[in-house]
Amino acid sequence: MPRQPKKADDLGELLEILSHPHRRRIITRLHTRSPRDEDEFELEELTGNDELDNETITLIHIHLPKLADSGFINWDQKQQIVTRGPRFEEIEPLIDLMVDLMVAHEN
Repeated sequence: MPRQPKKADDLGELLEILSHPHRRRIITRLHTRSPRDEDEFELEELTGNDELDNETITLIHIHLPKLADSGFINWDQKQQIVTRGPRFEEIEPLIDLMVDLMVAHEN
């Protein structure tokens, strides 16, 4: 049975989701894709390899399930494809702010 995403009750949940660099990288990758591009990517694109290293294992067992359970992403475990979830729009304003801050620090 598919997981039912819960509704965001407060800013705390959104900040908690973005508190880990791996989750920020996943959400930012989905956010920065052009609407004309596919809003998905394969796990290999995120980790840079197709081997099961510690980072990949952590993504598979901790971060991707957490994002999928919250409804911010859809994760096809069998094909290892990540897409925007039904609640992705709720977190976009924080992602915009994060990206703006990262750009400001680069300049």
